[in-house]
Amino acid sequence: MSKSALLVIDLQNEYLPTGKLPLVNIEQAAENAAKVIAKARQDGTQVIHIQHIFANGEMPVFEPNSNGIEFQEAVKPQENEIVTVKNNVNSFLNTNLKEVLDTNDVTELVVIGAMSHMCVDAAVRAAADFGYKVKVVHDACATLDLEFNGLKVPAVYAHATLMAAFEFAYAQVISTEDYVS
Repeated sequence: MSKSALLVIDLQNEYLPTGKLPLVNIEQAAENAAKVIAKARQDGTQVIHIQHIFANGEMPVFEPNSNGIEFQEAVKPQENEIVTVKNNVNSFLNTNLKEVLDTNDVTELVVIGAMSHMCVDAAVRAAADFGYKVKVVHDACATLDLEFNGLKVPAVYAHATLMAAFEFAYAQVISTEDYVS
């Protein structure tokens, strides 16, 4: 029998319009994430929150003891929910996440959060490589506009590209409506 957990990645104040790294449509993604979290709690699904903190101030974002590292109000963890702090892009790298999942016999991971093109991407691919069945709730994730070699990539295209890549080989991609119904 499969056991599912919900992984809430980096839904922190740093990504809000008032933060240092505002994402496109983050408020809508957080609103959807709150619905997904509420449904998971209602169903008794384990909710695990990932909190990004750059430990040594090596980046000007997610600085220790800043408001930016705090969870967004709409998606704050409850007392009984696990919070895993990470210092890298990948939620599994140098954290206890895999141990937590394995100890709790989790076989399926539902992923929401930010940023689609970085931390969500790294966690989804790692989870799939570890053998977990992965679902991504696409409209409960957000990213930002990107640029490479002079080419500007709007966030909507960066996000869609990642979701398409997930569907190709790593995860089932669903909507908030799909998850809560």
